[in-house]
Amino acid sequence: MSCSKAGSVTSLYLHVPFCAHKCEYCAFYSAVPKEDLVGRYVNALVRELELVAHEVKPRTVFFGGGTPSLLNLKQWEQILKAFERLGLLGAEEWTVECNPATVSADKAKLLRDFGVNRVSMGVQSLDERLLERLGRIHSREQVFKSFDTLRAAGFANINVDLMFAIPTQTMDHWRATLREAIALGSEHLSCYEVIYEDDTPLFEQLKAGEFDVDEELTEAMYEELVATVEANGFRQYEVANFARNQRQRSDGEMEWWSGGVASPHHSITPPLPSPYPSPVPSLACRHNINYWRGGQYHALGPSASGYVRGVRTKNWSNTQLYCEQLEKGVRAIESREELPPLARAGETAAFGLRMNVGWGFAEFLGITGFDLSEHWSADMDTLVAEGFAIRTPDRFHLTPRGLRFADHAAEKFLRPATIPA
Repeated sequence: MSCSKAGSVTSLYLHVPFCAHKCEYCAFYSAVPKEDLVGRYVNALVRELELVAHEVKPRTVFFGGGTPSLLNLKQWEQILKAFERLGLLGAEEWTVECNPATVSADKAKLLRDFGVNRVSMGVQSLDERLLERLGRIHSREQVFKSFDTLRAAGFANINVDLMFAIPTQTMDHWRATLREAIALGSEHLSCYEVIYEDDTPLFEQLKAGEFDVDEELTEAMYEELVATVEANGFRQYEVANFARNQRQRSDGEMEWWSGGVASPHHSITPPLPSPYPSPVPSLACRHNINYWRGGQYHALGPSASGYVRGVRTKNWSNTQLYCEQLEKGVRAIESREELPPLARAGETAAFGLRMNVGWGFAEFLGITGFDLSEHWSADMDTLVAEGFAIRTPDRFHLTPRGLRFADHAAEKFLRPATIPA
């Protein structure tokens, strides 16, 4: 049953499955483009957009990948005009991921003209040797040039993606990259530890003994990251994400985001008093906060996973098959899953703990219908005893060290999707 615009889904993710070169660490679904397939994909994406448009009124839009900026001007124009035709322009936050090697003035202007107002630039490192080690196609000089191009096009909200614990990366390399990245003057930083995923070249190299993982150095790099960026005007609000605060505009548009915590329904939560963690900075990524607070979202494109009305869907991780399905006029959905209420609440709890603010018990009850202090009391006590969390009468959140091991904390909150026989 479709919902009306009044109760429509307000977050939209679109996956662009093409990269000029597959990076050594990447486990996301992407492939080097074949010209005929890219055109078919764009047509299919527009068709999928048409199929869900009646129940979408986006406040946040996020084009991820892959490399969305790899699409050419004509292909972007086709997608953006479809948004316009379907009445889907005007999102408060509209992000497109870009590789520094595929940013151009014309492309940046086109995106900005249609309302894209945030760019996430995949920098990863500013060390030429490490960029080559990761299999990146851009140079350090292209990072600075592309950043200036985006600013000139009118982008006032830019995220810079960085990676640490890269094989052969030293603490001096990491400090130098942080210094230069901060000097760029972006509004947001996303900084991820290298993860060794199955079926990636980096994982195979690790298994073959070509390098070792230095856990002590990795932890020191994370501590250096948090200390350095927070000393330079950023505030951590999630394990890997840091944002600046923007002064509230005269029309009050930023009030909700600078003053409290996001919820799936965009209700206002007052600022958190001491001793709670700092409230969410105003330039935090609203789209990702919706994920972490259990909100619903439509997801389009090959391999994209969505969550609408309690049902999690996943599209086929095959661009050819994706196009064939949409050419028949049907969604290219491989699987649907509806978790039992307690399992869904546990998943929401786990994702939300990635944020510094953690969960207010009243907030969690309002979102999920479950009492965190009733169903997960022993799990919370364990994390407190380990020094990974703090529990007050009305809030639970991870400590700075707990955030470093957020996946460990999250596992304790997950509940089985089925009851054993």
